[in-house]
Amino acid sequence: MRPAARRASPSAAQPLFADAPMARASIRPLPLPGAGDVVAGMSRPADNPADPFKKALAEATRVMADDPDMAVSYSVDPPGMSKDGIRLPQVSRRMTRDEVLLARGTADAFALRRRFHDDATDTRYAPSGPLAREIYDAMETARCEAVGARSMPGTAGNIDAKIGHEADRRGYGQIARAEDASLAAAAGYLVRHLATGRAMPASAANVMDLWRARIEDQAGGSLGGLDAALADQAAFARLARRVIADLGYGDQLGDDPDRPDGDDGGDDAEEDADQPDSAGEEEADEEEAEASADRSQEQQQDAAQASLADDDAAEMEEGDEAELPEGDAPLEPPPPAPHSDADPNYAVFLTDFDEVVEAADLAEPAELERLRAYLDQQLEPLKGAVGRLANKLQRRLQAQQNRAWEFDLEEGTLDAGRLARVVANPTTPLSFKREKDTEFRDTCVTLLLDNSGSMRGRPISIAAICADVLARTLERCSVKVEILGFTTRAWKGGQSREKWLAAGRPAQPGRLNDLRHIVYKSADAPWRRSRENLGLMMKEGLLKENIDGEALEWAHRRLLARREARKILMVISDGAPVDDSTLSVNPANVLEKHLRDVIGMVQRRRAVELIAIGIGHDVTRYYDRAVTITDVDQLAGAMTEQLAGLFDTDPRKIARVVGIRRVA
Repeated sequence: MRPAARRASPSAAQPLFADAPMARASIRPLPLPGAGDVVAGMSRPADNPADPFKKALAEATRVMADDPDMAVSYSVDPPGMSKDGIRLPQVSRRMTRDEVLLARGTADAFALRRRFHDDATDTRYAPSGPLAREIYDAMETARCEAVGARSMPGTAGNIDAKIGHEADRRGYGQIARAEDASLAAAAGYLVRHLATGRAMPASAANVMDLWRARIEDQAGGSLGGLDAALADQAAFARLARRVIADLGYGDQLGDDPDRPDGDDGGDDAEEDADQPDSAGEEEADEEEAEASADRSQEQQQDAAQASLADDDAAEMEEGDEAELPEGDAPLEPPPPAPHSDADPNYAVFLTDFDEVVEAADLAEPAELERLRAYLDQQLEPLKGAVGRLANKLQRRLQAQQNRAWEFDLEEGTLDAGRLARVVANPTTPLSFKREKDTEFRDTCVTLLLDNSGSMRGRPISIAAICADVLARTLERCSVKVEILGFTTRAWKGGQSREKWLAAGRPAQPGRLNDLRHIVYKSADAPWRRSRENLGLMMKEGLLKENIDGEALEWAHRRLLARREARKILMVISDGAPVDDSTLSVNPANVLEKHLRDVIGMVQRRRAVELIAIGIGHDVTRYYDRAVTITDVDQLAGAMTEQLAGLFDTDPRKIARVVGIRRVA
């Protein structure tokens, strides 16, 4: 034991944990695991009571994921995981029980997937069809969580809290029919239930029970091998593909990844392979004889076909009443393309009156100039705050731009800052530098604005002002910006409804209004030429109803056609999709379901980064990455911070939305 004087000296440099048992016993543990100055490495308590818990949870997550370099951040944005790190739900100073459980469950789920999931194996066995891929992903997620629950039972309860929270947020507890529930979610829940033996949270159990009888009836045999395949991702992927085929979606699986390349020959090739090889000379003679016979037969067939063709032509010339041979009957026209790539069953009664129109075509130049002047008047009180936010975003992007250089190269632009080394030491070679292509330079951002009647007044003014300022800001940073709007041409149905009435009101007509999609600014148009177009949002009578799903799909298709490497789509809306004409003669959830299907398609394809901002309306139940603001004056800050977070390359520095509260 060390001398007592040395232990008692406050100025002695010694570890926080001294060798003496007395010193170890003097540290009183806090109720939260890993909390306190020992974990935080601080000499005084943290200002935020939640910080010790967040630090301890981050370290535990890295250990569980077996990735000590993984970045762990907390944000009001929806949770997510990238190759560099994970984003967990924010934990407030109050540290409510629900916040702690949700953070723990989300961290455990991401850590287990990072540890037990291999991207290469996933890519190899992943189905090509959208619904099959969704089922496959849900089952794989359940597998990772079940493997973790078997080896670390404590994770099971944490992830149960996460699953229950997500199921409640999506309204799974209120669903009464299997058709309204997600088959993929039900399959994932059932796999986890069978693998762990744990009861699912109430809302999740409701969805699972609605589909369970059908899944077990059709795929019960394949699910019987679940325990044996659980620890092997490749074996489980094969099992998942069999389950998908049993459920009737085998046409979406694509090619079999385990099939050798030489199997394309079919049954004939297999039969030939089963036969023993004969002597070389005899085989060669037989092949030559067969080839000669085949050539002779082909020549005879060609001659016969030519003769028949001549005879048929002569008969057709002799009389128009001659019938074509049965084999030459004209083919049936191909079926019409579905109205939606996300949901082939989404119905539209008539598209003849839909329009995609330039903003300049909806008003005279003099009226646009007057409306723009009115918008500038609305901008005047907010010019200072909005301008500061825009400058903040511009500085952040330009800072990345200035840092994007590669130094000490053998060729490129001469680095003048390093010429002093050559003077000091003439043997030092010249140093060159080259500017790197930063990610945001090759980027296109689309702002999709809700132009519904509920946005009338201050919300649409703020949205137009923010779109205007952001377009100018991003254009200075060499980022392409497109501004789009969506509404309908009429209230409560337009010409489509009139045609429906004239047709005798057929049942389940689908969407029953005329769409109006507005292009305020195209991506390639400079801001100065589109400036006045944004004033159109102030026009009386423009804002009507909103069909969000089709508008989102339209904006997504426009972005996919762009040549930029990175594509960002930001949706600004103040409510769920509403069209009285459509909802009055169709199921009540037809528009909302289609919106969810489109969002799911966009997020699965991952070609476009999708974010959303809800004005007084909880859009987090639709979009994975979304925030909800309670005051339209917060819109400028929300848009700026969301875009800045996307352009930030360090996940630990993703901007938090200041003054914005997510609606629970």
